[in-house]
Amino acid sequence: MEKLVENYMDFISRNKTERLCVRSAIEIAKKNGYKDIEKVKTLKAGDKVYIDKMGKSLILFDIGTGDISKGMNILGAHIDSPRLDAKQSPFYEDKLYKTGIVYLNTHYYGGIKKYQWVALQLALYGVVVKTDGTTVDIAIGDEPDDPVFCISDILPHIAQEQMKKPASEFIEAEKLDAVLACYPNVKDYHDPENNKYTAGDGKNRIMKILEDKYGIKEEDFASAELELVPAGKARWLGLDKTLVLGYGQDDRVCAYTSLIAMVEGKAGSRTNCCILADKEEIGSAGATGMNSHLLDNAVAEVVARLNVKANPELVIRRALANSLMLSSDVNSAFDPLNPGLFDIHNSSFLSRGVVFNKYTGSRGKSGASDANPEFIAKVRGQLYANDVYFQNAEMAKVDVGGGGTIAHYAAEYGMSVLDCGVSVLSMHAPWEITSAFDIEQAYKCYKAFICLE
Repeated sequence: MEKLVENYMDFISRNKTERLCVRSAIEIAKKNGYKDIEKVKTLKAGDKVYIDKMGKSLILFDIGTGDISKGMNILGAHIDSPRLDAKQSPFYEDKLYKTGIVYLNTHYYGGIKKYQWVALQLALYGVVVKTDGTTVDIAIGDEPDDPVFCISDILPHIAQEQMKKPASEFIEAEKLDAVLACYPNVKDYHDPENNKYTAGDGKNRIMKILEDKYGIKEEDFASAELELVPAGKARWLGLDKTLVLGYGQDDRVCAYTSLIAMVEGKAGSRTNCCILADKEEIGSAGATGMNSHLLDNAVAEVVARLNVKANPELVIRRALANSLMLSSDVNSAFDPLNPGLFDIHNSSFLSRGVVFNKYTGSRGKSGASDANPEFIAKVRGQLYANDVYFQNAEMAKVDVGGGGTIAHYAAEYGMSVLDCGVSVLSMHAPWEITSAFDIEQAYKCYKAFICLE
């Protein structure tokens, strides 16, 4: 189990974007006998395949011995996390005051507290796709000799007006731009008669560096996907090394444990499925999110290769409607420094096991799937039988706030779904806190779940 947690820490340290998560997940899957479904013509019991959707979502299937129309056991997690995305015209230079500072222009992604992202070391990851189809990977900020990036802030000595604003306003979204460089050379200003600096030189210099290193031009960034994330590796937190501090644990802590449980497991009569989805932090939108035909299209590909003769469309519908799913997503951990936000009798705590959240959503359960008690009882029984520690919780007090998961998108197919994940302290902060014990219990939980018959 200690090795599991260390491998998890390495995984989230190396894979800070959904694209990197998919790449690494495919490598892990292949080592465990999974094949690309595009290279498979027929499927039978015992076969293992994966479907890669645009390099940003991944679905794995382990084909069971029984009729797939009887349903599948599904683990569903998401691999996107809050961050700062570069805009399509990402680079600009301060020309008005001629400071020579060059910025990366950003648009925040997902729910963040904007003030948490200033004065922080940031790394830049992503891809730039050229018109000839060439994809260039960008990764700057996590290697020992790499430079990092940073969003500047006002010094406290002159921040009186800023500090009067509410926290949601004192860092404006349009000011979340990261410093990329500073040009010109100071010598230019000591020789005003022969000042060689002209506005735009700084940006041109940056573009030259990028062209020399990556072979890309400014116009190529119109077809780029660049993400600013915290620089640095996941670390043990605390003297006793019982906690993990890392970026993107919502929801890669559930994604990784689901993935490992899936590839180490073996399907029985029911087909096992693991979903690593994109876009959950912005409503599961787009072609790679769960609010699309991502899952039913994937099941259709499997059914087609099982050579189902009679009414394959009905088989697909029944397979989904009869499935059982754990929506493997995190829950907010009780914070003893802010106890007034929580109903202590219905809160999750660090180091007490995985969390059942019967309904997420907000206010009057808006946006929740609200799991049925018969299914919860079935899962409880399986966890008791496998000595898995679990707890029951809501996110916070009623009407304090709320949040959603991918559960209600899966429930639209008619399947039974329960939110079941890891408790996180400082959720959606650049650095989040989980318990090593809870990571272990999540893995045990997911491995036990996919054995349900």
